[in-house]
Amino acid sequence: MNLRDLVYGLYARRVEGRLDHSQVPKHIGVILDGNRRWAKASGGSAVQGHQAGADKISELLGWCDETDVEVVTLWLLSTDNFDRPEAELKPLLGIIENTVSNLAADGRWRVHHVGTMDLLPAQTQTVLKEAEQATADVDGIIVNVAVGYGGRQEIADAVRSLLLDHSDKGTTFEELAEVVSTDLISEHLYTRGQPDPDLVIRTSGEQRLSGFMLWQSAHSEYYFCEVFWPAFRKVDFLRALRDYAARHRRYGA
Repeated sequence: MNLRDLVYGLYARRVEGRLDHSQVPKHIGVILDGNRRWAKASGGSAVQGHQAGADKISELLGWCDETDVEVVTLWLLSTDNFDRPEAELKPLLGIIENTVSNLAADGRWRVHHVGTMDLLPAQTQTVLKEAEQATADVDGIIVNVAVGYGGRQEIADAVRSLLLDHSDKGTTFEELAEVVSTDLISEHLYTRGQPDPDLVIRTSGEQRLSGFMLWQSAHSEYYFCEVFWPAFRKVDFLRALRDYAARHRRYGA
């Protein structure tokens, strides 16, 4: 351990010691950004960057477990990412499959997929479904793995699900128009039954949501961190929680 690591370790313990667990967000969404730029800066390939990012996830969930977070949503693959070259996309999907399988095998997390299954290869779909089934009874942090996820697509899928549900019940369009509400739409989101994210963290210095949880993040707090995701440290996580605790959430009041 070098001097810099020692100083960061001491600082992290100091921040953690002052953290009020009653003010910790119950649901944290994380945009895991900067894997490729991290790899480029260190002379590696995009695939190496994605693997380094995947390896960081277990650390993050450990920190969340220590601080009483209840739900974590990890954006692993967006609908826009399907436009990437096959040489990058195929290994990335393999890394995601291994990551999801490892999360399920850990035994501490309840894995839940959020995204459009139809866009994904059959093998990826199988891994996601098996992880959900294997962890359905786990009493631990709910880990939403956002794979093939887009915020606009989620809203479109929710409306489609709502319409099909009421069509099966014989509801007319006039009757549905009378009862449709934000709560009703929320019941058809990928995250139905879960609390909305209190805090959304994005790494790499970019200050935008890029379509992440557009519906659920209406009242979320945002924390933008300069470091690339593979370099994200516990002290960065604790700073985000400290920053969140210092804010006063008014929900428009």
